[in-house]
Amino acid sequence: MPATASRSARISGRVVAVLVVLASGLVAAFVAAPGKLAAAGSSDSFGDESSLRAALRVAFVEYWRSGDRDFSPALSDVVDYWFRYHLVKAVIAAVLLIVLGVLAVLLWRAFLRSTRHSPALASAGALVTLLALAASVLVMANVQGAVAPFSSLLPILTTGAPDPALADTLDQIRRQLGDLPSAGSRTPPALDMMISDFARYHLAMAVIAAVAALVLIAISIASWTAFARTNSADSRTRRVWGCFGVLFAMVSLAALLVAVVNTSTAADSAPALLAFFEGGW
Repeated sequence: MPATASRSARISGRVVAVLVVLASGLVAAFVAAPGKLAAAGSSDSFGDESSLRAALRVAFVEYWRSGDRDFSPALSDVVDYWFRYHLVKAVIAAVLLIVLGVLAVLLWRAFLRSTRHSPALASAGALVTLLALAASVLVMANVQGAVAPFSSLLPILTTGAPDPALADTLDQIRRQLGDLPSAGSRTPPALDMMISDFARYHLAMAVIAAVAALVLIAISIASWTAFARTNSADSRTRRVWGCFGVLFAMVSLAALLVAVVNTSTAADSAPALLAFFEGGW
């Protein structure tokens, strides 16, 4: 029996080590791989953020001057690349979330089954749990970016001092957005597309956050149920389940707040888009 237990511990240790290495590799891939994978099999290659910003600025000015609702070929190339970029990041982040979730379960099980108090296991379990929550935020943000890649590009467009052509374009956009409440004429097609895409960008996050909130609420309820069913003499297990119940309840409230705020913005996206271009969003 002792030999079996020892062998089981070694196997668990190897599994934990493999998961740690896998998680580390996924973190590295999340940082280094998306740009290369997004450009694979395509003529569109943006080596770094500065080259992407330069291409985006030229394409955006061209698109605005065209007056069309549909993207110009140059802007379409940039937006398609950004969609693939966020899609790759979302997939990597989702796999990382799964790995961290499994690792957190193993660590907490080991802590609860330990015959003596182990601060190291508790600390490791808490750290991995928080990292899993961070990974879930990365999944949410990158799914949102994949759903509305054009709006996701806007912060890159406006970062840094604009060149004269872009500055003039942004001034025109701000003026037209500011005139919308009193304008009797039809909204320009390009501006109408920007407003609708900005609404889709926030609606996507509202839906994602609402789904996340439901999952987190379910986990919190399950944690409190386990807390109530645990024998009162097992104070360590009750503390763990109680902490989970509080943590996931608090995070679910934050997700609900994100859902509400983004729903409100999606319902009236033009003022929010104006605030963004004025630097107040």
